[in-house]
Amino acid sequence: MVISKSQIEEILDEVKDPEIPVISIADLGILRDVKVSDDGFIEVVITPTYTGCPAMMEIERDINNALKKEGINDFKITTVLSPAWSTDLMTEEGKARLKEYGIAPPNPTNEEDIECPNCGSRNTKLLSQFGSTACKSLFKCNDCLEPFDYFKCH
Repeated sequence: MVISKSQIEEILDEVKDPEIPVISIADLGILRDVKVSDDGFIEVVITPTYTGCPAMMEIERDINNALKKEGINDFKITTVLSPAWSTDLMTEEGKARLKEYGIAPPNPTNEEDIECPNCGSRNTKLLSQFGSTACKSLFKCNDCLEPFDYFKCH
């Protein structure tokens, strides 16, 4: 069975980040490339948000399961560290999903001007550089008083 790159990408768009289940690995920018050779062999290229990201083994397993569920068995998953992942690889849809989920999306313009994903206030304060995962910081909104994660820029 020969399958197209776009068909594989559609299948992989259903693979969610295990730490943020509302965003796909494609929208997060972890999915770097899908290569389909003339004989139908598939290579899925992924990049961790951080070197040593503990979610990568689960993401690889989820990719493996998603492809096998569709009857695709002739593939490999390649993890690359260079070029490094960056929040620039996130889609606008992915950033919107983060916000809807309660995580402030990256703000490359000014990381000190973070909007609360709960009430929209910019009257927020950094509590800790370390949030629920290594790729997030913990903030608090001074208006609604809710704590929230902020997805750090890289």
